[in-house]
Amino acid sequence: MSQRGQFITFEGTEGVGKSTQLETAAQTLRTLGVEFIVTREPGGTPMAEAIRELLLAPRDEPVNDMTELLLMFAARAQHLHTRILPELEAGRWVLCDRFTDATFAYQGGGRGVPAERIALLENLVQGEVRPDRVILLDAPVETGMTRARHRGELDRFEREAVDFFQRIRDTYLERAAADPDRYQVVDAGRSLDEVTGDVTRRITELVAIA
Repeated sequence: MSQRGQFITFEGTEGVGKSTQLETAAQTLRTLGVEFIVTREPGGTPMAEAIRELLLAPRDEPVNDMTELLLMFAARAQHLHTRILPELEAGRWVLCDRFTDATFAYQGGGRGVPAERIALLENLVQGEVRPDRVILLDAPVETGMTRARHRGELDRFEREAVDFFQRIRDTYLERAAADPDRYQVVDAGRSLDEVTGDVTRRITELVAIA
């Protein structure tokens, strides 16, 4: 029977380079001969991607915080049970662009939804499943937003005010400080080469101890 794969998530506010560093991690695993998939949240399956479109599309209609939260977990339930868990059980690593830490940060820190309410849904949907490691790419909010604006048209979340993203960053850092064994904070405000080197080293170390 295959050894269970590792579940590695990449987190951070807008513009910190998650997509770039996910590719760095993927290339590192490829070089080391580790089987893996790359996926994202919300999304990762056709149904979950359809929910992602609902969540991110700018709209005139106000989106209730509970609607947003439930849609996030609806997409997560589909993604987790139809894609993530089968891949892990087959022995493949899963590299995921965001997971439940993003919900605590965005809907909790950003929107003000009580953490206890999010934790209730986390336990309902995930049971005891948690990422084995969380790579938190951290940079000042202004740095990330400047990069995000250069990518093109902003989605519904990216249009929020700076203080919204500051609360998100603060929540991420609080969660990382509370569980330093599982979270690895990477300074994403440095040059691309420095961040890439840092992520490559961390993924290599994870493979060595897995």
